[in-house]
Amino acid sequence: KTKFYKAPNFNKQFMATTIFTSPICPWSQKAKDFLTKQKVHFEEKDLSEDKPARKEVLDLSGQVGTPVIKIGDEVLIGFNEAKIKEALKKL
Repeated sequence: KTKFYKAPNFNKQFMATTIFTSPICPWSQKAKDFLTKQKVHFEEKDLSEDKPARKEVLDLSGQVGTPVIKIGDEVLIGFNEAKIKEALKKL
């Protein structure tokens, strides 16, 4: 299942962000909260409900652990604020 999040006063340059999540992963929630605080508009793909997203994330990252965050052309595995900020600067 895919969800779209539009943060208040979001930055249009950040629309190229997708996060692959699992509802039982606390790091997925932390990553979503962080993106929202950064005013990043993002697409969420829940791997527990979205079979095509599982294949997509496996092709992108070589694994299906969550979260996986795609920012522009960069793929980040796990939640790391510094790496997310750095990737967002490149957009």
